[in-house]
Amino acid sequence: QVQLHESGGGVVQAGGSLRLSCDASGRTLSSYAMGWFRQAAGKEREFVARINWSGDMTSYTDSVKGRFTISRDNAVNTVYLQMNSLKPEDTAVYYCTADRGYGLGRNKESQYNYWGQGTQVTVSS
Repeated sequence: QVQLHESGGGVVQAGGSLRLSCDASGRTLSSYAMGWFRQAAGKEREFVARINWSGDMTSYTDSVKGRFTISRDNAVNTVYLQMNSLKPEDTAVYYCTADRGYGLGRNKESQYNYWGQGTQVTVSS
């Protein structure tokens, strides 16, 4: 079992930045690809970003490309999502997730095995 815990959410003005962190207990994250999803109020949860187990391959949804960066530090069992140039439409609960599978094209909820509880990000205009 992997327990994931997100932190770093909060309220920020449009154009600002936040860095989300996801740490794990139970097992090392180095065996998993990791992802971030988000869910805005009244909407379905959507894929944001993914990073492979070694950290050298990443993928993003189009709306965050060039603004968000996913990274990981396996030595401290933590994954990060650096979010810059935030927009009000980025407001959502952000979830960290772990995937035992391989490949960058895995952007469906059902493909991920473990989930955190989420952290709220609110971007004010």
